[in-house]
Amino acid sequence: MTLLFFTSDIHGSKKCWIKFLNAAEFYKADVIIMGGDITGKLIIPIIQHKDGKYTTSVFGKDYTLTTKEEVQEMMEKIKFSGYYPYVCDEEEVEKLETDKKKVDKLFDLLMVEELRKWLNMVEERVNKNVKVIVSPGNDDRFIIDSTIKESERVIYPEERVVEIDDYHEMISCCWSNPTPWNSPREASEDELEKKFETEFNRVDNYDNLICNFHIPPYKSNLDSAPKLDKNLRVIYSMGKPEFIPVGSKSLQKLIKKYEPKLGLHGHIHESAGEKKYNKTLCLNPGSEYGEGILKGYLIDLTKDGIKRYWRVEG
Repeated sequence: MTLLFFTSDIHGSKKCWIKFLNAAEFYKADVIIMGGDITGKLIIPIIQHKDGKYTTSVFGKDYTLTTKEEVQEMMEKIKFSGYYPYVCDEEEVEKLETDKKKVDKLFDLLMVEELRKWLNMVEERVNKNVKVIVSPGNDDRFIIDSTIKESERVIYPEERVVEIDDYHEMISCCWSNPTPWNSPREASEDELEKKFETEFNRVDNYDNLICNFHIPPYKSNLDSAPKLDKNLRVIYSMGKPEFIPVGSKSLQKLIKKYEPKLGLHGHIHESAGEKKYNKTLCLNPGSEYGEGILKGYLIDLTKDGIKRYWRVEG
């Protein structure tokens, strides 16, 4: 029997990453999988002033820091919440505010630097007999792929078949259909279908196949997201947000065609749950990374299939 732990969409939260690594020992898992969208979205400047004090605006408040210890403590709080702290002086802040290319370059630098530290934690926190699999997601910039591949302890699963155990193979795809945010890894449904087909064609047997596909299938109830207006504001009806399906139609079609054993999905934070398509069980753990909560699924795999599965969080 193989116990698999799956989670996704931690968006730069160091707290959730540590919980992901600790899940191996806590749940006695044989395999732990991070399903994508692992990097953060914002740089938070901590500005050093000429009088020796530091100021920053984060978590809806303005802070004044007077010691390096306070600065270090604030940096850790920022990292735990999914952002990238950056200490700089007033002059550099002014330059960054007027130079988008400089901001993008800095963002790449901070992102890779922090991810490399995260990957180095694997050796310290996870037993060497546990398989650790880390995928990018549609929100992750391409620059992180080579960083994941650098790690000798972590498996980068894209564009290959990963053997989970003697009976189960896994294919992966980090791309999504178009979103309102124009994230780095988006493709039309026609392009997505080709990408998914390429992955399915890597294997001959689908009976015990696991699909680590970041986007959920269309109208699976794992893909219900708030409906947005043209200004990206949530549309409300009767005082409640309206929800619409935003998953992949091509993936829904191919899951019904190939009938893999298990679909592991993320992407839509609000739609945690399960969906059964004939022989295929699809799961989305959802995400509350902003609150430091790690959501996941534990799946017991046997040579005959899935013995049981259950949702966990902490």
